[in-house]
Amino acid sequence: MRSSKRSPSSIPRPPAASGQRFDRLDALRGTALVWMAIFHFCFDLSHYGVINADFYRDAVWTTQRTLILSTFLLCAGAGQAIASAQGQSWARFWKRWAQVASCALAVSIGSAFMFPDSFIYFGVLHGMAVMLIIARLSAPLGRWLWALGAVAVALPHFVQHPFFDTRWTNWVGLVTAKPITEDYVPVLPWLGVMWWGLAATQWLLARHPGWLAGATAPPARGLALLGRWSLTFYMVHQPLLLGGLMLWLDFWRTPS
Repeated sequence: MRSSKRSPSSIPRPPAASGQRFDRLDALRGTALVWMAIFHFCFDLSHYGVINADFYRDAVWTTQRTLILSTFLLCAGAGQAIASAQGQSWARFWKRWAQVASCALAVSIGSAFMFPDSFIYFGVLHGMAVMLIIARLSAPLGRWLWALGAVAVALPHFVQHPFFDTRWTNWVGLVTAKPITEDYVPVLPWLGVMWWGLAATQWLLARHPGWLAGATAPPARGLALLGRWSLTFYMVHQPLLLGGLMLWLDFWRTPS
């Protein structure tokens, strides 16, 4: 009589433990990257007077910024859930974290040349550098992350204090007025979005891993590839867009 038990080597491992790429998650991140590039190009056109748009107050643009940023942070939380499930070492985490932090510093330096009065000192990469550490440490909290995320998202609406209005403290997010800077992504409320991405992906990995790791349609494969190089794309897209736009403006404005 044969035993009904299978040997450990014959039991299929869940995707999170196999090192498999999560193509659908990568494609979602790639979609956000394309949307971000279009958004930034429109901002550049406005900055140089090609179009007339208010990116600071018009809901058409501010809503898009919120949706793009939320997608990135949900994906970042999902990435931490997958890394935790795959047993990522702290050494590998810190290597990736150092890349994010270095790019954040580069963004600050570059924006200081372009916007000396409103340079980026705590934008999306700065915020992610802080939030990734918190997400990594809090990953074992599991379902409690849903409630923590709700608190993080709601807290800035109920708690504001002048103490948090300085450049050294406004990274927390409990400000009485938004600081003058080209990109501002404080820990609160945005940590809540990353926590929700972390919690949702933990749930999916436990119950429906195929929703994340399943095959993608041909049009989405390019987006998935782009999503795997998100940090590189983030760092190079604006210099390329700005360089191309300035060359075009120089040619267009030059009398024939």
